[in-house]
Amino acid sequence: MRLYTKSGDKGFTSVIGGRVSKDDIRIEAYGTLDEANSFVGKAVAELDKELFKDILDDLEKIQHELFDCGSDLAYITDKHQYKVSEEMVAYLEEKMDEYINEAPKLERFILPGGSSPAASIHIARTVTRRAERLIVSLMKAQDGIPEIVLRYVNRVSDYFFAIARVINARLHVSDVEYIRSAKVFRGTNKKGEHKNG
Repeated sequence: MRLYTKSGDKGFTSVIGGRVSKDDIRIEAYGTLDEANSFVGKAVAELDKELFKDILDDLEKIQHELFDCGSDLAYITDKHQYKVSEEMVAYLEEKMDEYINEAPKLERFILPGGSSPAASIHIARTVTRRAERLIVSLMKAQDGIPEIVLRYVNRVSDYFFAIARVINARLHVSDVEYIRSAKVFRGTNKKGEHKNG
């Protein structure tokens, strides 16, 4: 099997239901999700298999689900078989509720970084936010984009923020607060989630 097809040499690529330009916003959106997925893979390679077994299990699940998001965004046909579900979103919310008390109390914005795997997760988080913005633009430009994908991408970026802090906490690496940040997180709500003032 050859790894190259030459079918994209004219600047077009295949999606589910036809072909589009490689700079189409749809391609930008799911290509950016693939970029985020690669940084998740980098973090997986950096995490200790015993200390972070729970997080590694989550990250493998999320890597598959990011592919699911890309698949759902690739449809340009009316015959949809979407893969992303409300259950995926609910799972991320449940996990964040579990992790919220493991990291130190958060009052101010923090700088991305700390340990090497946490830094990789922060990169995945920011790339995922970029994908989210592209999905919003895609939804404005074209009908039929599944809203659940946008909700999932929003939650998974929040999840990345949560586990980056947990990773640093387990490795006894302190998050660095942004020195000019006011206190922007005003305690917690009933679900244990930090409230942004």
